[in-house]
Amino acid sequence: MVTYTHLEFANRNGVQQRRNSYEDGVYGTTCPIPPGKNFTYILQVKDQIGSYFYFPSVGFQKAAGGFGGIRILSRPLIPVPFPEPAGDFTVLIGDWYKANHNKLKSVLDRGHRLPSPDGILINGHGSNGASFTVEQGKTYRFRISNVGLQHSLNFRIQGHKMKLVEVEGTHTIQTTYSSLDVHVGQSYSVLVTMDQPPQDFYIAVSTRFTNKVLTSTGTLHYSNSAHPVSGPVPGGPTTQIDWSLNQARSIRTNLTASGPRPNPQGSYHYGLINISRTIKLESSAGQVNGKQRYAVNSVSFIPADTPLKLADYFKIGGVFRVGSIQDQPTGGNIYLDTSVMGADFRGFIEIVFQNHENIVQSWHIDGYNFWVVGMNGGVWTPASRNEYNLRDAVSRCTTQVYPKSWTAIYVALDNVGMWNVRSEFWARQYLGQQFYLRVYSPVESIRDEYPIPKNALLCGRAKGKHTRSL
Repeated sequence: MVTYTHLEFANRNGVQQRRNSYEDGVYGTTCPIPPGKNFTYILQVKDQIGSYFYFPSVGFQKAAGGFGGIRILSRPLIPVPFPEPAGDFTVLIGDWYKANHNKLKSVLDRGHRLPSPDGILINGHGSNGASFTVEQGKTYRFRISNVGLQHSLNFRIQGHKMKLVEVEGTHTIQTTYSSLDVHVGQSYSVLVTMDQPPQDFYIAVSTRFTNKVLTSTGTLHYSNSAHPVSGPVPGGPTTQIDWSLNQARSIRTNLTASGPRPNPQGSYHYGLINISRTIKLESSAGQVNGKQRYAVNSVSFIPADTPLKLADYFKIGGVFRVGSIQDQPTGGNIYLDTSVMGADFRGFIEIVFQNHENIVQSWHIDGYNFWVVGMNGGVWTPASRNEYNLRDAVSRCTTQVYPKSWTAIYVALDNVGMWNVRSEFWARQYLGQQFYLRVYSPVESIRDEYPIPKNALLCGRAKGKHTRSL
């Protein structure tokens, strides 16, 4: 149970809200929290573990901060595939603007693009501001999340290797990396052993795939340190796409490890399930009425006057139309609509993200984890399925799509609700690069979906309706 004040919405990036999209904290599901008021979200985190974060999701408030880490721990009797670390750190990294969120929002509202950010923050601090104290010889867990607005970031620690152990709720094969690409909205857990002489070391975070590389530093402080940080800040990759693609392909599920339940993660054989539907999502950018907009399959999302989930529950007509976005690219010009795609509960679908642009994209689906079965350059075709990893692909909630490339995922639609599918580039999301996936069960049973919360805020055309008796 979490209470928020003075935030219009709060979304928990990766927390699945099983059977309860009313609590998802985005405009399609939840009314804004009025200024000066508070709202208590009741969260169900059964059948989840892992590292996530929360942030304000309405408008452009994410640019103001207000984010934090979420840790969902394994139950005591369920084995974890590594020894208990000596400490557990949350590391929130992201690009940052000096201008406040209202000024940035006004730039977008006038139809312009955002300028480049002013810097990189580590746990809310600029260079040399964040510090993590450790003891020599011990191993620590670092939960790294990219909470920024648009830039992929590379994370590294001077003189130390990082062993990847978990990605957004999935225990991974424990591969060791010297640096790690963290795309917008993504979260990683690494183990770092303090095996160096007693001194301080740089933690470095820098932008990827940008003409101007922005770098910020923190400090890894050995408790018995005899020397401050010294030497050059460790360099990282800059524009190399193949380097990042190969690293992404190396991140795979540990099939023998337990997840939130005692059975091994590999006991669910996703690669043997027949696909019931293929959805291909193609992003685009362009002008509508002389203003910058972004779209998915030619539709640029505009919010309705009533949260979509409330309109669905109260059967309020005219708020949205299921099928207002096609499941294949149309090739047409960008147009505005409140885009909602219908999907059948318990379907098993393939989604292909096709990126024709020159930037790395990042895509998230609320309410779900999905298997990232393939990614490569060029245009996806049915023959691309021959490249899929159908055995130990990583299961996560946010995936990158490289420039002029595609990424394919498998999704088991086992969570009824109204779920946001969005670009994690927040200016693009704000200017329309998102839609809602309505996963529907005609039975309308509380077995499949919880009733509307008793304390649900009601607004728009749902104002004056009744939820449930207290």
